[in-house]
Amino acid sequence: MPALLAVFAHPDDESLSAGGLLARAADAGWHTGVVTATWAAGTRREAELAEALRVLGAGVPRFLGYADAKVPESAPGEVRLLDAALEDAVARLGGYVSEFAPDVVVTHDALGGLTGHPDHARTHEVAAGAAEAAGVPLWSATHPPSALRDWGALLRPGQNPHVLPEERADLRLDVRPWLERKFAAILAHASEVERGAAPGRLAAMGAEERGRVLGTEWYETGGGGPEVP
Repeated sequence: MPALLAVFAHPDDESLSAGGLLARAADAGWHTGVVTATWAAGTRREAELAEALRVLGAGVPRFLGYADAKVPESAPGEVRLLDAALEDAVARLGGYVSEFAPDVVVTHDALGGLTGHPDHARTHEVAAGAAEAAGVPLWSATHPPSALRDWGALLRPGQNPHVLPEERADLRLDVRPWLERKFAAILAHASEVERGAAPGRLAAMGAEERGRVLGTEWYETGGGGPEVP
């Protein structure tokens, strides 16, 4: 069975961006795992991430160990991901890629996802570098303009959405059969629910609206990688 390694910037990004794909692939017998670029083992969000990955069938947390752009206590004594040398970050991730031997790497798109978060965009650069070095296809979780009909509800007032052209989102997955698990993984990030970040805004939605937001995932694949189960 194929192996899929997801690489996302922060704890909760894996569930929000690719929770349906991770659950769907795990149910089909794929070997799935997640590397989180910021935060570190022993910090307060590790247990939340561990529970989310358990729900999704994606193993145990793996960290690059860099600090979040705005949260220095996320990785005490470490530089921010944004300040790390790209080659060093690629080398850290390369160790996990060599160990995991994935058939595909999944990460944020080059724009940094819908919000354009700089940690997301940097994580894309790191994942792309490691995937290229290993000769592994890269899938980028993204949002085309049509997604804004539903996903726009998650943006804060005045926030400018970052979307790729429709045709570049060449893989569109219906993940509604895995919606309950995806949402449970999102809720596992309880600190983000409590502070009113995206998991909290999703928790406040009605089931029908939340299903429209979370029931489809979009990826830019360029035609590479294994066939989705």
